[in-house]
Amino acid sequence: MTASGKKINSTLIVDDEPDIRELLEITLSRMGIKTTSAADLQQARDSLAHNTYDLCLTDMRLPDGNGIDLVRDIQLQHPDLPVAVITAHGNMQSAIEALKAGAFDFVSKPVDLQILRNLVETALRLANEPEPVETETEPELLGNSPAIQQTRKTIEKLSRSQAPVYISGESGVGKELVAQLIHRQGPRADKPFVPVNCGAIPGELMESEFFGHKKGSFTGAVSDKQGLFQAASGGTLFLDEVADLPLAMQVKLLRAIQEKAIRPIGEQREIPIDVRILSATHKDLEQLTRNGQFRQDLFYRINVISLHVPGLRERPEDIPILTEYFLKRIATTWQTHIPSLDRSAIEALKQYPFPGNVRELENILERAMTLCESDLISAADLQLPEAGSGDNNAYPGMGKTPGNKPNSDSLGLDPLLENKEREVIIKALQQTRYNKTAAAKLLGISFRAMRYRIKKLGIE
Repeated sequence: MTASGKKINSTLIVDDEPDIRELLEITLSRMGIKTTSAADLQQARDSLAHNTYDLCLTDMRLPDGNGIDLVRDIQLQHPDLPVAVITAHGNMQSAIEALKAGAFDFVSKPVDLQILRNLVETALRLANEPEPVETETEPELLGNSPAIQQTRKTIEKLSRSQAPVYISGESGVGKELVAQLIHRQGPRADKPFVPVNCGAIPGELMESEFFGHKKGSFTGAVSDKQGLFQAASGGTLFLDEVADLPLAMQVKLLRAIQEKAIRPIGEQREIPIDVRILSATHKDLEQLTRNGQFRQDLFYRINVISLHVPGLRERPEDIPILTEYFLKRIATTWQTHIPSLDRSAIEALKQYPFPGNVRELENILERAMTLCESDLISAADLQLPEAGSGDNNAYPGMGKTPGNKPNSDSLGLDPLLENKEREVIIKALQQTRYNKTAAAKLLGISFRAMRYRIKKLGIE
């Protein structure tokens, strides 16, 4: 501690090259960090046995072994100590192996001092971070099933690393929520969390969106633009639906992740970046890699650690907890009474396979709240399709999401009905001077049903 009571952080540096050790010692001492050096594995183990450190930096190649051996030792004996490895330039296989073994992060030789400082600052936030304070406004991964409890434990462990994480799972299971939790529980929590849907960016704008551009670099570039990597500086970049990236962009993304640097369009030099990469898709990324639709080297780079989010069918015992949560949240938003489910509704939900997972459950409950005429929701209000009805919605992974409108390409009548419904509702609103309660009475429907239809049809 200093005289002011501020903690002095300490780092163990492990490298057999005196010049590298001196460079690291000088850099860290200028950051106000106390350092201890070791030239080999044995010296490092002796130091760890007799001293407490906030960070360990180790070279990969040591006279009496491999830096990964030290990573594994620290994982077993000092699991709260972040350890980063120093790898040879371009040796990504070693870096990935170290991350899989439990390394916090890596830095390549020749060491970029700015990248090193960023790494050290992020790692030391782990050592100095206060206990997280939970608030009711923060999203949670709800449920008490063994599957979801294991997922929460894995999230807690992954949040302490900087290794790229690939989050897999069906649509609607909450992959973005899992990414948010990994970010929020880690040392980057006070920095930006930037989600991007890779399938929603037009191909011709993708490079500019990710890396930014300089003014005048192409027609229409009327000012400098910051890319997503820069927007996420110090924090986390979440690549949702990463399987939708075109192959040309995959090459550029791989280089940015490996080199920890980007070059905005029109810029002459590369800019160092400090972001953690999390990615997700509902598609089978491994199969796409085998088919040549996704680059194998990028797949290995973003899939250093994988986390599968279980579908709702895998944890049916969590449905009551989720149902209670969604009903309360919807009622709070609508400023209405919290409804309950009768026995028929509860049984119907237990039997339903939920191809749309948690997102579908929320949509079903929202629709049921608008259509039921009281505060007691029945199975009929849920409007769940029946097995054997010929509706693909009844089975997981097939067709559209249950409860949503049919695809207009396969049923041409649907948009016609929607247009007529919109016309009737607008006319009723006009007649009642946009009093929704009066318009609902005029149409002979409940206020909830009116509000649901206004939202569904996009009527302002």
